[in-house]
Amino acid sequence: MPRLLLASGSPRRSELLQLLGVPFQIIVPHIHEETVRCASGAKLASMLAEMKALSVEGQTDEDIIVGADTVVVLRGQILGKPADAASARNMLAGLRRGGHQVITGLAVVRPGISSPLVQAVETKVWMRRYGDEEIAQYIARGEPFDKAGAYAIQDPEFRPVERLQGCYANVVGLPLCHLFAILKRLHLSLTEPPRAACEAHTGRSCAVADGILGSGSR
Repeated sequence: MPRLLLASGSPRRSELLQLLGVPFQIIVPHIHEETVRCASGAKLASMLAEMKALSVEGQTDEDIIVGADTVVVLRGQILGKPADAASARNMLAGLRRGGHQVITGLAVVRPGISSPLVQAVETKVWMRRYGDEEIAQYIARGEPFDKAGAYAIQDPEFRPVERLQGCYANVVGLPLCHLFAILKRLHLSLTEPPRAACEAHTGRSCAVADGILGSGSR
């Protein structure tokens, strides 16, 4: 069976990928994300995911490589990872005013396929009305700086999100059902769809898994 490689250093993506129940190896990609520019959040996330996957291609002739990248889009503005506390504060203050989109690009590379299989998955998110002091405390913990949009939906103390429409795991950084469907198309040996494992891991009931898996994520 081919090896599954995750081209990401994100511990959150690694935790989610474990829920598929197949062994995988992590290889941290070395790309310069800050040099990539694109007006579309979906295109940017897809481009970065593909760059990550291709940057570790060629380890063996049988590897299946998964690259992923997540961006946050607020009223047409793409938010990446905050550079400093002031940037994080501005992002978090802006996000609590209305909804935004979280978009994760997926790119899967396998030998014998002429080009990577690339997909952008979008979830609509609305924040709760957290206060300035809560933002300050969250920043003081050092949490925002490795996260697109400066927040983690799963943070047990901050709990920034009020509601969402779409895939919860996508906001964490890896849309599992979409990835499962892609890997099944590549004939990777997978046993059970990830819905039950994802619900147990996140503590949330999923309303979209059946639709995603039923459509083959296309």
